Parts: sequence; structure tokens; C-alpha cells
Amino acid sequence: MSVEPGHLLIVDDNKVNRLLIGRNLEQQGHKVAFAENGRQALEILRRQPFDLMLLDIEMPEMDGFQVLEELTLDQALRLIPVVMISSVEELASVVKCIEMGAEDYLHKPINPVLLKARVGASLEKKRLRDMQRELIRKFATEEVAEELLTSGFSLGGKSVEATAMFCDIRGFTTIAESQSPAETIELLNDYYALMMDAIGCEGGIVNQMVGDGLMAIFGAPLPRTDHRARAVRAAVQMIEMIEGYSRERETLGKSPMRIGIGIAAGQVIAGYTGTQRRATYTCIGDTVNRAARLEAHTKVVGQPVLIDECVRMGLGDEIQLEDQGALELKGKAHPVQVYSLKRL
Repeated sequence: MSVEPGHLLIVDDNKVNRLLIGRNLEQQGHKVAFAENGRQALEILRRQPFDLMLLDIEMPEMDGFQVLEELTLDQALRLIPVVMISSVEELASVVKCIEMGAEDYLHKPINPVLLKARVGASLEKKRLRDMQRELIRKFATEEVAEELLTSGFSLGGKSVEATAMFCDIRGFTTIAESQSPAETIELLNDYYALMMDAIGCEGGIVNQMVGDGLMAIFGAPLPRTDHRARAVRAAVQMIEMIEGYSRERETLGKSPMRIGIGIAAGQVIAGYTGTQRRATYTCIGDTVNRAARLEAHTKVVGQPVLIDECVRMGLGDEIQLEDQGALELKGKAHPVQVYSLKRL
């Protein structure tokens, strides 16, 4: 089996071992770097990417077990495949390494033929996993992709604290009637590109796009303590981007464009809905319904962004609000305390 050369990090406190293993791997076409202990290895891994790490167990300052533990806690590093190298031949040590996430295990002195086979197999598995991640990311946001790859797929959800956002284009039907279908598709593509950039910059995910409307979630699947403030900052960016885009449209003699945004925070059920053959990541619950109602109510009060009381409680003084009072929203049994953003 032909394996593409990789960028490998060799971690061993014995300089002779490092150099001999490195020489062998370089002869196979791989690029190698060295670290003499676990702490140094982690510093190097955080500075540059590697395809594989060969890691000794018994080292000063930080041993191989401690490095494996650190890798599992670091989202940016936990996917790096690790082949353990050690003179320790106890089965318990081998089992512990594999349980902690190591890809494979080699005993010292290392057999060159076995080294080539284990490194090649580990690099091939990494290549296949990278292809899988790339494929998933074509059909899901990066956060949802990481959730899938880390936890696997299962229908159902869990209760989490998050912020839901709904947004749509005001007067979209009228705009669509005034231009060709091709122009409308182009407008929607521009709109989604701008909105998804603003939302993504604040750590949100767009999990629904229907016509000119979209739904975004902040705080799921990755938890974020400041999800409410992130959603509002994203909304401000969205309004500013649309204002700039609308001015460009007007200079071309096209209809201006405005959007309405509703934001609500609270408990939601987040997870995958659908069937085993076709599913989507989404959030449901009263919080989501409230955000949708707030977005629709922006048309009534003439404000571009409306938020609820729970969102307001998560904002700092830099966000200026205007109290709209307790409003009767369609489909809600009780009035909802609503605020709009000033200076948009």
C-alpha cells in the first residue's frame, strides 16, 4: 500500500532514539520534527500541524500518559493520531494507552519494518478520517460536524440553554416580482452569504434556510456562556451588512432591501430530528417559537431587531435597548416583555 508522506513529531527523551527513528522515517519520505519531553511536544503541536506523533511513555516533566490526557482535553489536538513507543512491555500499559486514545503501540527497540507498517496504517486512517470530516462539513456547519464526529449520530436531543434567532427579508415577494428569477437567486445567494458570515463570526450556526428566512442557534451544539450577547452582536452586523448591500442595490436602480430579526433565549431541546436515513440538527421549544414570533412582530412595531427579556439579561451596557413593553404575540398565551435595539 502506497501512503503519502506525512509530517511527523517524534517525542522521546533519549536523543539517540529520536535521531535513529527520525532517520528511518525520513528515508521513507516523511518530514520529521523532534521534542525531548511531553511539555515541549504540546508546545510544538500548538504552533504547527502534524499528521502523526510517535510518543514515548517514560519521560521527565510530562510523560506519555499525561500528554495523551492533555490531547483529549484540547479540541484542536485531540484528532492527531498517536503511536506510542516504549520499552515498557506490560500489557496494562498498552491497554491504558489505547483506552486513552492512542492509535497504536510499538516496543523498543523498534523494528524498522514494523515501524513503517504502523506509521503507514496510522497515516492512511487519518487520511480517511479527514476525508470523512470534509464530506460531513459540506452538508453541515463545522460545529455540527464536530458534534457528529465526536459523539456520533443518534436521533433525539437534550435540554440546553441557548439563543434562537429568526431572520427574513421584508417585502421579499414584492422584490421577487420586480426582477427575474435569476436575479432573485443571486439576491438570495448574496443575502445568505452575508448573514451566515455575521452569524458564524459570533459562533452561531444556521440550521434552517427556507426561502428568504433563516433560523440560527447560538450556544448549541457547542455550549457558550455568552450566547445571548453573541446573537445580538451578530444581529447588529447583519443589519449593517444589509444596509450596505441595499445601498449598492439602489445605485444599480434596484429595490432596497431590509430584514427583520427576532431573538429569544432560554431552554431548548437540541438534537437530530428526522429518520435514520435523513435527519437535521435543530432546536425546538418555546424559546424557538418566541424568537419566530418576535421576528414576525418586527413588521408590526417597525423595528429591525426585537429581543426578549431573557436575552436582555445577558447583555452588557454597550448594547443600547428601547423598551417596547409587554406585547401580545401571535400564538402566545401571555404577553412577552420585548426590547428593540437602538442606533441601528
